[in-house]
This record gives sequence, structure tokens and C-alpha cells, in this order.
Amino acid sequence: MASKAIIVGVGIPMIIVGALMAWLWAPTEVYFQNQVELIGSTIGILGVIFVVSGLFYTKEPVMH
Repeated sequence: MASKAIIVGVGIPMIIVGALMAWLWAPTEVYFQNQVELIGSTIGILGVIFVVSGLFYTKEPVMH
């Protein structure tokens, strides 16, 4: 049972913001281009991790 709140509320916006930072904002920077690209790609990767964790989230404990 996936958690749509985690996926739609956190994961996807982080992926979008990270992509915009890495692809649109970083090339316009002169001095801090590498740092902006690093932070943008890190935010995007964390967004992917949140999406994957939202897919595996369950409110009920899993019994083996």
C-alpha cells in the first residue's frame, strides 16, 4: 500500500526542484556553478529516495 502523500507531496516536488536547479539555474551561475549543480542533483536524488520509500510505506506493521 503506497503513500500518495509522501510521493506527491514530498518526492515529486523535490525531483522537480532539483532538476530545475541543476539544469536551469546552475548554467547561469559564474562562481558557484558546481555547488548549485551538486545541491540540485542531491535534492533530486533525495526526491527519488522519497518516492521509492513512499511506494513501500504501510500504516499497518508487516507481520512475518
